[in-house]
This record gives sequence, structure tokens and C-alpha cells, in this order.
Amino acid sequence: MTGSRVVALGHYQPERVLTNDELATMVETSDEWIQSRVGIRERRIAAPDESVDEMAWRAADKAVANAGLDKDEIDYVVVATCTAIDRSPNIAARVAARLGLGNPAAIDVNTACSGFAYALATADQAIRAGDATKALVIGVEKLSDWTDWTDRTTCVLIGDGAGAAVVVASDEREIGPVVWGSVPEMSDAVRIEGREGPFQQEGLSVFRWATTQLPEIAQQVCEKAGLKPEDLGGVVLHQANLRIIEPLAKRLGAVNAVIAKDVVESGNTSAASIPMALSKLVEKREIPSGAPVLLFGFGGGLSYAGQVIRCP
Repeated sequence: MTGSRVVALGHYQPERVLTNDELATMVETSDEWIQSRVGIRERRIAAPDESVDEMAWRAADKAVANAGLDKDEIDYVVVATCTAIDRSPNIAARVAARLGLGNPAAIDVNTACSGFAYALATADQAIRAGDATKALVIGVEKLSDWTDWTDRTTCVLIGDGAGAAVVVASDEREIGPVVWGSVPEMSDAVRIEGREGPFQQEGLSVFRWATTQLPEIAQQVCEKAGLKPEDLGGVVLHQANLRIIEPLAKRLGAVNAVIAKDVVESGNTSAASIPMALSKLVEKREIPSGAPVLLFGFGGGLSYAGQVIRCP
């Protein structure tokens, strides 16, 4: 086996829906103000006793079921998150225990909003190196635990949830080369510092960087995959802000692609946003199986990562 591929996806969101109108009763804002600036209508908020590992487990269990695999076949679990409260054990180990897996390697990755793309790259590399055969890659966040609900510039953005992918060895490389990196001088542009946070960001700085630098980097991802943007069947960017997603997709020139806009109903879920949005598109069969899909995450760190995969 010389490559790897995504064979199934799954996602999970909490039951509670927090609308813009409800937020307007908590902080000085309005539905019109939020939608005009970030395009979000509503988001899901986890219950106080609903943990990060529980949400990750629910998404992962769905992905494994969709893949039709025996759980003992999974030999690598990697979880992308920046909202785990405990330092040890890591979320990957707790998910493995909840799923009743055998003896998988289990690690967490923390690059915040680009976390899933980083985690997927490590799974692809481990499989192509022969160090794993079937991997479970999860992005999960409970940002509501780290939110200042009196700060209207941040509390209107966040949401909770999880998305997961099953990755297996393949004769062909269906997960393309990763393009990843960081901008060290902007390392504090998005942050959750200290034992209690809160989540903070320099929104304007991130917006300017994303809208000016990201199109060129996304173009590099396509080039490394041997594709042109017009060849893409789907584009799933980190669901940070609809006012970033729409112009970026247009500038990239992905004229034939389905553009994920899950941010409208889910808000910004950091590392969970890409797998959750992709899982929904696949579940609704909005992207044909086998079509090339650009995944690209960016945010805290400031780190970024992207790759082109074949849609399961």
C-alpha cells in the first residue's frame, strides 16, 4: 500500500440550539449585526456535563459504523482539539476506551482551527510509512467552556461539536500532500490562555491575513495534488466566518465546487469545523464519491494546513 484514503465520516452536535435572537438577550447584539459581519444564524452549545471526549466518541462511533469496520482493526487514533480541560489522559485515549478499541496508538494534536488538517496529515503519513493501517481522525471542540459570554465580539462566533473520519491504507494516494505552516509573529492572534481562558482573538488581523494570504496557499495545495481549482468538486475551509469563506472560494477559482457553509448553522467550531462540514455534505450526497475536495484550516497559532482528498 502506497497511499491512504478517507472511507467514511461521522459528526455529532449537541441538542441545544443558541440563536442570534437568544444571544441578543445575553449581550448587546442583534441577528442583523451578527449575520452581516460573520454570516452565522445559530450554533449548538453542549450541556454542562457533556464533555469533549463524549462528543468526540459520538462522532467517531458514527464514522466507524459508516466505514463498516471491526473496531479492533483501528490501530491509530488522533484527536485535534484545543479545548480539552485535562492534561492527561488525552482525549484520544479516552475515545479509544469509550469505543472499546484494542491497543491503538493514541495522540492529541493542538493547532486549534487547523487541527483536523494537521491530524489528517499525520494519519496519512503514518499509514504511508507502514506504521498504521486504519486510523480514526477526530476534530472536536467545546468552545463554550472557554467563552466570555459578555464579549459580543467573540461569544457570537463559537459553537460546539465534533467530526470524525476513518482513514485506511490504499493502493492509490487519495489524500494529497499537505501544505502546512505558521505565522509566528501572529501566534497570539487567536488564543485561550491560562487555566480558565477565555477565548480571545484579534479578529481583524486574522481576517486580513486570511483574505490576502490564504488564496495563494490554497492554490499551492491544489498544485501539490496535481489539480487546478476548477477541478475541485468541493471546498471545505475552516468555518470561521462566512465573510471569509465566500470571497476566498471566489478568488481561488473553484467555479465547479460545492462550498461548505456550515458556519451559518453551526458557528465557529475550531478543529471540529472541517470534518463536521464535510460529513454533512457527504451525508446529504452533495459531493460525488471520488470527487476531489480541498480541505483547509487556519487560525490559532497562527497555523494553517490543507490537503486535497477524494470524497468517500
